[in-house]
Amino acid sequence: MEQCKIKNLYTLSETIAADIFEGAEYPWEVLPKISAFILQLGATLPEDEYEKKGENVWIARSAKVAPTAYINGPAIIGKEAEVRHCAFIRGNAIVGEGAVVGNSTELKNVILFNKVQVPHYNYVGDSILGYRAHMGAGSITSNVKSDKKRVVVKAGEERMETGLKKFGAMLGDCVEVGCGSVLNPGTVVGPYSNIYPLSSVREVVPAHSIYKKRGEVAEKIEE
Repeated sequence: MEQCKIKNLYTLSETIAADIFEGAEYPWEVLPKISAFILQLGATLPEDEYEKKGENVWIARSAKVAPTAYINGPAIIGKEAEVRHCAFIRGNAIVGEGAVVGNSTELKNVILFNKVQVPHYNYVGDSILGYRAHMGAGSITSNVKSDKKRVVVKAGEERMETGLKKFGAMLGDCVEVGCGSVLNPGTVVGPYSNIYPLSSVREVVPAHSIYKKRGEVAEKIEE
């Protein structure tokens, strides 16, 4: 499961939440810590750069938040981020610098690195999206198994127990997810990989790959 390690998925300099990963080997280990981390970090944010609104919501003064958006704390909205019309942030969310949370997109217990885009009708729960990751319109993370059992990460014949009942997707840097795709519980997508539209993913997708369908993953040829 080397490809699933934090060091192989993310550029930690591209998130205000870098310290949450300290001491962890796999990214899903930090999911239960997001709420407490936001409370701790939010209290240290400079008032000339961030404004505290409501209960435990810190919004960068340079961020653009639509008046119709709903943000429940604890949450941090980073510098130059954009939270659009009717976005629903349920809590335990860190939205990175320059990130876009679009119309009718719902977030819950997530870390979005800088420049992430979830711009149209996305649900992202119990997930971590790396630098410049992008989810196409209508693509979602499914964060609970239908049988309610604990999530297992699977890579070929390898299996890793996570101990978590809620686990959406770990997307590495610069991942592109096609429109209408479902990222099932325990999905891990390596950096610079593409997921075809309308895909149903439930496994580890290697870095620099193109996921066409289950059993058909091609190496991505960079031009």
